[in-house]
Amino acid sequence: MPLAKLAQARFGTLSSVRPDGRPHAVPIVFVIVAGKLVTAIDHKPKTTSRLVRLANIDANPNVSILVSNQDEAWDQLWWVRADGTAEIQGEPEPDWIKALIAKYPQYRGRPPGGPWIVVSISHLADWSYT
Repeated sequence: MPLAKLAQARFGTLSSVRPDGRPHAVPIVFVIVAGKLVTAIDHKPKTTSRLVRLANIDANPNVSILVSNQDEAWDQLWWVRADGTAEIQGEPEPDWIKALIAKYPQYRGRPPGGPWIVVSISHLADWSYT
């Protein structure tokens, strides 16, 4: 059940570790393909091309991704956290692009160019109010 909730979530937060040990968290869109979480650096504006998340993963591949359902009705609250090891890949697998376009139609005209972050999930934790 946690993997299904993770896969269905529209947005998540990728947390990585800076070289000095401080956490770094950024919002992401993602898909689950063949049991791995895949996200890409896309064309949306960035302040720099030297993204902290990529440098962090190069130095320490341990990451967490958090997805949640926030609601004023507390009986609807839930979250799922995926912990794992990330790797950066320059070229995508065709299935990654297809899955991203299927989940996020905004990519139809302009799929992400990468680099790609691929997370091998080692642990799932979840919670729900009900």
